Amino acid sequence: MSSLESDPVETICVSDPASGVEVLEPREVPLGGPRALTVRRTLPQRARSLIGAWCFADHYGPDPVSGPGAMDVPPHPHTGLQTVSWLFEGEIEHRDSTGAHALIRPGQVNLMTAGAGIQHSEVSTAATARLHGVQLWVALPDAARGTVPFFEHANPAPVSVGDATLRVFVGALDGGASPVTAFTPLLGAQLDLPAGGAVTLPADPAFEYGLLVDAGSPRLAGVGIPTDHLGYLPPGRTELRVEAGDAPVRAVLLGGAPLGEPIVMWWNFVGRSHDEIAAFRARWQGDVIDGGDPTGPFGRVEGYPGDALPAPALPNVRLQPRD
Repeated sequence: MSSLESDPVETICVSDPASGVEVLEPREVPLGGPRALTVRRTLPQRARSLIGAWCFADHYGPDPVSGPGAMDVPPHPHTGLQTVSWLFEGEIEHRDSTGAHALIRPGQVNLMTAGAGIQHSEVSTAATARLHGVQLWVALPDAARGTVPFFEHANPAPVSVGDATLRVFVGALDGGASPVTAFTPLLGAQLDLPAGGAVTLPADPAFEYGLLVDAGSPRLAGVGIPTDHLGYLPPGRTELRVEAGDAPVRAVLLGGAPLGEPIVMWWNFVGRSHDEIAAFRARWQGDVIDGGDPTGPFGRVEGYPGDALPAPALPNVRLQPRD
């Protein structure tokens, strides 16, 4: 998925865990463009920018779909990150410049490692009646940012833990594991609980954790997390306690060791400085939008019936770290 904001802000992300449970409110972001989709964004924000290496979390739907193209994201670039797509409802067709062409359905994960540069498109299919899911980004550590791009698709098997059902789509947790690639210690899983149910999960004390709630209003370590909000826990815990109230709970559990590296996020790029981001943008505009070098680092997407997405203008000031 692309960030289609017409005036994206640069984000400097520094992991700085605090004590106790934080409850992070989502903000609605109208992405506009050909998709005209509003998402609920919980990462990044001023209160917290990273959970482990997870640096971006958009939660969307359930939105009714009236035929193919309800989600129609033209080819667009990424650098320095991995995209992780996870659906609750619907079906999306993915194409990218590595030649990958895949469908994703609920319970499946698409993970795309952008590395030094990639472009991809995403389009909902005619089989989709409603679209509902999350789009997540993982910041690559400096040592892996030059990785040759690649794409992975997996079908994580559900596992039962106490009252909960887990579907681990990145990393491993209490009997569930995913085969997709992670470049830092990382966890991503869907967690389902019936009404009145509870589960205690083992936690890695080196990890920080976030619980993004899709349905219900669970308690995380004794603190209520409203629907669409994200509950954050800093490193140091050896277990995670999640309890459902009167309604069933569906949530996405994110975790990881703090990245320990400041990153600059702007539009669809993750870099380390203003000059690097400006160079990514110039290369995308020159090679792809203006047709200067279709064999350049972003490659080309075959099979998408339309043009690639131009980059918005950079801000009039240099992108600078914020405290």
